[in-house]
Amino acid sequence: MTENYPQLTHLDSQGQAQMVDVSHKQTTKRQAVAAAQVRMTAATFGAIATGNTPKGDVLATARLAGIMAAKQTSTLIPLCHTIPIHKVEVQIIPDPQLPGYQIQATVVTKAETGVEMEALTAVSVAALTLYDMAKGLEKSITIESLHLVSKTGGKSGDYHSPKELNPPELVQHLEL
Repeated sequence: MTENYPQLTHLDSQGQAQMVDVSHKQTTKRQAVAAAQVRMTAATFGAIATGNTPKGDVLATARLAGIMAAKQTSTLIPLCHTIPIHKVEVQIIPDPQLPGYQIQATVVTKAETGVEMEALTAVSVAALTLYDMAKGLEKSITIESLHLVSKTGGKSGDYHSPKELNPPELVQHLEL
């Protein structure tokens, strides 16, 4: 079965990995939003919400870790460009229905390439930090539904994920 996929730009003519040359691209404003959810027991959710955890302020630490991670993406993802980050916002939204937390990261730049990987890295590391800070309370915490919510700017145009991938609280926040 043959699909019509675009040419893979991270491979050279011999099929070896290469960093894409973006020097010919126009510098434009680009934004990406990524999200994930962290599911846990109601008891763990309550302990985090009230600040009753052995390691301190779980949510503030996870938020800061996400911001720091976005700025370090090019050192973590081998073929990712080092680009100027103009804004990183990490939100950790309580969701008693899970129970757990919805995590969302927004990253903005003016550059020749997008910030999807920076937003996804921010959400991933924020979720991992939340797990690390709360694992003393519960080892069965799960990180779920990591995905790109939206991106704007660049040659490929805008992208918005289907709403069913995003919890109603997150969709409402994004539509404001």
